[in-house]
Amino acid sequence: MRFEEALQRIREGIARPLPGKEAQLKMSPQPVDTRRFDSKIPSTHRRSAVLVMLYPQGENAFFPLIKRPEYRGAHSGQIAFPGGKMEITDPDIFFTALREAEEEVAINPDKVTILGRLTDLYIPTSNFLVTPVLGFSQEVPDFIPERREVQRILPTSLKSLFEEPTRQRTQLKLNPSITLDTPFFEIDREMVWGATAMILSEFIELLKAKEE
Repeated sequence: MRFEEALQRIREGIARPLPGKEAQLKMSPQPVDTRRFDSKIPSTHRRSAVLVMLYPQGENAFFPLIKRPEYRGAHSGQIAFPGGKMEITDPDIFFTALREAEEEVAINPDKVTILGRLTDLYIPTSNFLVTPVLGFSQEVPDFIPERREVQRILPTSLKSLFEEPTRQRTQLKLNPSITLDTPFFEIDREMVWGATAMILSEFIELLKAKEE
């Protein structure tokens, strides 16, 4: 998808009601963890934000994903958007997304224009309420991974999300007693599933939406 066309579709899409939970569910592992969609999430939840940032590569639109390092935690080795938890000194969730993206992959906040946000997504395993923030840069960022938090950066073509072979499904064995029927995107030989795939699913629906 061309860069300017993608920006126009985003602007039109966020002016209408967002695709929301229904779109997220399309890429949710089965059985669905209903805690994700409960209207009352725990009062102890932590706020966080991720940055879905488009940039031009030639005429086409790209965005960065990152691979987390292996560690003892819920999201070890997973593919994600740049982002992280909101600090008490952050004035708003948009600042959080930009600050975290700068810390993790050296995106310059001054070069990013914020467009809006997608639907919040609750992640029960880490107790984070994640806000996906939409933005763009007119320049190709000079990405530098923060090695403690980022194993590799995956520059991703937006049009690849609409190609049929990209979207797949597998039986994912988390432990001896839990196996999930898991839809995922295969991007640069990596499995993009869970919360990141659910955010991407809503993003795709936003880009596909047309005026009635």
